[in-house]
Amino acid sequence: MGFHAQLERSWAASSSMLCVGLDPDPARMPSPLDGTPDAIERFCRAIVDATADLVCAFKPQIAYFASQREEAALERICSYIRETYPDVTLILDAKRGDIGSTAEHYAREAFGRYGAHAVTVNPYLGTDSVEPFFQHTGNGGGGVIALCRTSNPGGDDFQSLVTADENGHKPIYLHVAERVANEWSQLGDCGLVVGATYPEELAEVRAVAPGIPFLVPGVGAQGGDAATVVQHGSNAARNGLMVSSSRAVLYASSGDDFAEAARAEAQRTAASLAISPV
Repeated sequence: MGFHAQLERSWAASSSMLCVGLDPDPARMPSPLDGTPDAIERFCRAIVDATADLVCAFKPQIAYFASQREEAALERICSYIRETYPDVTLILDAKRGDIGSTAEHYAREAFGRYGAHAVTVNPYLGTDSVEPFFQHTGNGGGGVIALCRTSNPGGDDFQSLVTADENGHKPIYLHVAERVANEWSQLGDCGLVVGATYPEELAEVRAVAPGIPFLVPGVGAQGGDAATVVQHGSNAARNGLMVSSSRAVLYASSGDDFAEAARAEAQRTAASLAISPV
């Protein structure tokens, strides 16, 4: 089962477009886990167990694990998600981008080592830099989610630059969206990263990529509004989104009730991201 089929399964099982990011920050560990040697793994498993029925996807961010030499814990967490919650889509947030054999090794990392259904990539190096990822379709992998219009303010530095082609003038993020929707999608299952903090741009990207799922960061701590994201970014089937909330869910409480508080915050956000029948 490829990325798109897995995601459809996740939407159907959860009736939700909520994605919870797994970004374990050692400076923000809940007090019961602070200083314990297996804090990261125990923390992530607790969050997963508390929220799995409310989400369509989990999105571990690899830097939070690698900086703490916890890649082995990430492997176990990914395996736990795949085995315990098979209806949930697993996205590795790595933003990889390189060429040739290096891209092949990044693909092996994402789909072989961590068992992700999809991985985020930087499209700046072009089509040949993502082709190796599409070759790894076994075990439900092979999905590529390209950065398009990101939620950070500095995204304007390059993504909003206006360029011209035979079809007129448009910002770079729309060039990316069109290339992914019209060309990369012929190579394999694709998605786009489009930030919740730019709802008008989200609508623009949806117009040129109507059939591509969007990973939408920026809800919660970054200020994006879930209901607005649904209004501007959902597709004709009233789904099409993986709306990511990380810090607001993960750190809803720093006490013994951190898992219960995470679930309550996820429920609150998921209520605005419920999939209604067409």
